[in-house]
Amino acid sequence: MRKFLALAAAGAIALGAAACGSDDKDSKSSGGGGGELSGSIKIDGSSTVGPFAQAAAEAFGGENPNVKVSVGTSGTGGGFEKFCAGETDISDASRPIKPDEEVPLCEKAGVTYKEIQVANDGIAIVTNKATKIDCMTTDELKKLWNQGSKVKSYDEVNPKFPSTKVTLFGPGTDSGTFDFFTKEINGEEGVSRKEYQPSEDDNVLVQGVEGEDGALGYFGFSYYEQNQEKLNLVGVDGGEGCVKPSLETIQNGTYKPLARPIFMYPSEKSLKRPEVKAFMDYILKNQETIAKSSQIVPMTPEQIEKGTTALAG
Repeated sequence: MRKFLALAAAGAIALGAAACGSDDKDSKSSGGGGGELSGSIKIDGSSTVGPFAQAAAEAFGGENPNVKVSVGTSGTGGGFEKFCAGETDISDASRPIKPDEEVPLCEKAGVTYKEIQVANDGIAIVTNKATKIDCMTTDELKKLWNQGSKVKSYDEVNPKFPSTKVTLFGPGTDSGTFDFFTKEINGEEGVSRKEYQPSEDDNVLVQGVEGEDGALGYFGFSYYEQNQEKLNLVGVDGGEGCVKPSLETIQNGTYKPLARPIFMYPSEKSLKRPEVKAFMDYILKNQETIAKSSQIVPMTPEQIEKGTTALAG
């Protein structure tokens, strides 16, 4: 009898351990880990959100090696074109989806989605190291960048600036950064002088500004942080004094008017696949770590709660 009871007790412990192990695996899987998920996730869109998405993909892949996550950077507009055509699962965006252009495109194709803020960003204004400009007002930036601008040297913008010839670098017209900057600085989205060197790749813009005396450009703050030893950061005076972008000034909104939220748009169809839902859950649960590793500004607790509610709704 003692032998029978001992065997029964051992069996109960084994069953309990198995049950605990099963619960542990389930909890890991729901949080994006555990290595039981499989499949592929296609992401494209904003080059500003790109480093964040890539860092998330690598971290998530470390826990889920059977899930392949690909990240493209064709620009916010280019990303939405692919997304609304059903070519991607998630669209990265450095601005909200356009209600008059992109929303109808998705509606026509029957693509529904959720808008999820994943981090914060600010647009950095930078010059070549040799061009010593510490701060510009929004009016001075408009004078330089507005449609029809004929400014050829910096002292035409402000006599205190150097008389260096102006060479401009900026995002292409498919970029959400281009849309946001032109609206905030020039007063209308898409309105910009055409005499500048555009690229959808922010690394190309960094190299352009770094390599040419008199160069000035704008792009996502993370690209400045990654290349700050090569560039001169220009503060912006939006009417309340000069402020330079930083984690603190972007998150608390004092870097006006060039601080902004950045987004991921997962399609509702894709969210029905466990690997896509787990990936988005993983991002919101680990966004601070992901943001810091990709040098993007993390969200506030209130923003995280809002994103979690939106994803669950």
